[in-house]
Amino acid sequence: MDILILTCSIILILLGIVGSFLPVLPGPLTSWGGLLLIHYHTLVPQDNKFIWITFGVALVIFILDYFIPALGAKKFGGTKYGSYGATIGLFIGLISPIPFGILIGPFLGAYTGELINDNSNKKKALNSAIGSLIGFLGGVFIKLCASLVFLFYFCAIIWNHLVSAILN
Repeated sequence: MDILILTCSIILILLGIVGSFLPVLPGPLTSWGGLLLIHYHTLVPQDNKFIWITFGVALVIFILDYFIPALGAKKFGGTKYGSYGATIGLFIGLISPIPFGILIGPFLGAYTGELINDNSNKKKALNSAIGSLIGFLGGVFIKLCASLVFLFYFCAIIWNHLVSAILN
């Protein structure tokens, strides 16, 4: 049972790191699930305050992730068409065989969305696309940092457990 819980926790932590890049997985929340699972293991001391604080962090990042790309596009003069285009471009970029499709997709999607909205203003469309890309990259960076911090805590918990088991 110990191996199963440890394995599932590791899988959740790693899926959370992957989820920092993929919009179909909520990165930090998935990593937090790995922390939660290992904390409710009988051999690891429970720290409910830690679990609630890390959950709050993961939840705030999850919610912000929906606003950051849109804020980036808005800051650079984008409209909802650019935001929709960036989201569609992200999904297309994920499944495309193009290298760096996950970066190119939102950029081209926002650009196309803005051109659909106002075909005559190519500069505004380009600015929106740049803003959308910056927002997307900012969201990825925040999610990745949180998931890596959760991985660090996970490793520290396991390390402390192993050291305690060896010394006792």
